[in-house]
Amino acid sequence: MTPTATILLLGSGELGREFVISAKRLGAHVIACDSYAGAPAMQVADGFEVFSMLDGAALRATIEKHRPDHIVPEVEAIRTEILSQVEAEGFHVVPSARAAQLTMNRDAIRDLAAGELGLTTSTFEYAETREELAAAASRIGFPLVVKPVMSSSGKGQSMVKDASGIDAAWDYAAAGMRGDRLRVIAEAFIDFDYEITLLTVRHKDGVSFCPPIGHRQERGDYRESWQPAAMSDAALASAQDMATKVVDALGGHGIFGVEFFVKGDAVIFSELSPRPHDTGMVTLISQSLSEFDLHARAILGLPIPAIAVPDASASAVLLADRDASDFAITGLAEALTPPNAGTAVDVRVFGKPVTRPYRRMGVTLAKVAGGTTDEARAAAVAAAAKLVIEYR
Repeated sequence: MTPTATILLLGSGELGREFVISAKRLGAHVIACDSYAGAPAMQVADGFEVFSMLDGAALRATIEKHRPDHIVPEVEAIRTEILSQVEAEGFHVVPSARAAQLTMNRDAIRDLAAGELGLTTSTFEYAETREELAAAASRIGFPLVVKPVMSSSGKGQSMVKDASGIDAAWDYAAAGMRGDRLRVIAEAFIDFDYEITLLTVRHKDGVSFCPPIGHRQERGDYRESWQPAAMSDAALASAQDMATKVVDALGGHGIFGVEFFVKGDAVIFSELSPRPHDTGMVTLISQSLSEFDLHARAILGLPIPAIAVPDASASAVLLADRDASDFAITGLAEALTPPNAGTAVDVRVFGKPVTRPYRRMGVTLAKVAGGTTDEARAAAVAAAAKLVIEYR
């Protein structure tokens, strides 16, 4: 059989794994790439390559070797100048090389959102030394949120309550950064009611939205998500308007995870990822087409149907607490046993070969027919508590 398309996936974590499954269901041939062998997406792909995405020569050689129809980044730390070069040579980068370049760096996407598009954001400054960070903090005030301009899953992010915390925040950001850019963004803490991810699909027929996803974070990383998140019509309309502006400015087709803070009817742009979002794991149970299905369809130029969430749904993560290479995940039968007839529960084990403190190793999913998101959250958290990482 001739594949519908050949896809080169750059980054092979749990989000990439689910994307590979979705793309292969549509007949695509997928080559999964990452810096280590046995990464989750490699386990389900047609082939794999092991190299650092920051090695420009290796990245170009891999592209030229496979000559894919679509190059799909799944990680932030990539030599995006190589993507720009190969795009100019005729390769298709998802959603575009410019989008990958801008969104790999918090400073670039923030400058686009706040500067060019005029979206509402927090007050922010950049710093490239601890002295610059201290000076920015004195102008912005406390509490202050400090993040590396390039990182993922909350790594290197902290909140500084007063001047005594500047040095620790700088060191933590430097340790958690990805890539080779030692630069942080310092932004005023926003007193928000809640935060959402608005999964936004840009496709051949326009722009579509998934119902908003609420989420809870710890250490800057997601722990729970639920859908639909309750918000006013005015707030939702504002979020959709801002999301449309930014994805249209970036161009290309695919799914974008657009994050917002919400205070009443006021909506504040936070961040954007041009790929499936970790908080969107809930769509594996909440929607007939998950965020991964929608991403694959948009990339392949296929129709995007109306997107609905018929039942309140939620996800909760399974975290490791130590470094280990010999372990097992047990308790699946208990986790998959629903608490009542109206609740459905599912589990995804990511298949990561090693554990680290706070590393996500799996996720539980729950939906409650005719129920509330609080009930779905409780079911997902209860299921996650039944999973056990047994270290040997």
